[in-house]
Amino acid sequence: MKNLFFVLMVAFFAFLSCRSDESDVQQIDQIINLYIDSANQDMLNVKIKGSYTNIRMNDVYGITDAAPVNFTMKKTTDTINYIEYIAGAKRIGIDSSASSKTYQSKIALIMTKKVNDTNRIVNDTMIINYTSTPNLFQVSKVWYNDVLKFTKVEGQPNIVKISK
Repeated sequence: MKNLFFVLMVAFFAFLSCRSDESDVQQIDQIINLYIDSANQDMLNVKIKGSYTNIRMNDVYGITDAAPVNFTMKKTTDTINYIEYIAGAKRIGIDSSASSKTYQSKIALIMTKKVNDTNRIVNDTMIINYTSTPNLFQVSKVWYNDVLKFTKVEGQPNIVKISK
């Protein structure tokens, strides 16, 4: 039994040593930073009157109607709030060629803000297209409420700025 274990371990390490170098690893660039303002007011800062007090994201292509998508609220060094979305929404294939594939996610944003002591719900939609090649998987375009708001620039972060 010990000999079999030893042979299997040697075979496993031999398999690992035959792998190609790290340059064949697919690079992933899928983090989106979403900023929302209105008349230069940070709408994601809950401490500012008239800003969104509650934000939820739901996967429109999800298996069920209620398919929450995870995100993180963050702040820049200038204390401007933004939504960091990494992944979680289902991606559907929308185009394919021999060397490249395009995927799409669709996310509903449900945001609540207080207007004259009444909660007002704002429903927005974000569509994200991704391009995938053997070497790179990245965000390529983002639409917000059916308006193209972001097109990927190589080497730049995926920053989407929305003005309402």
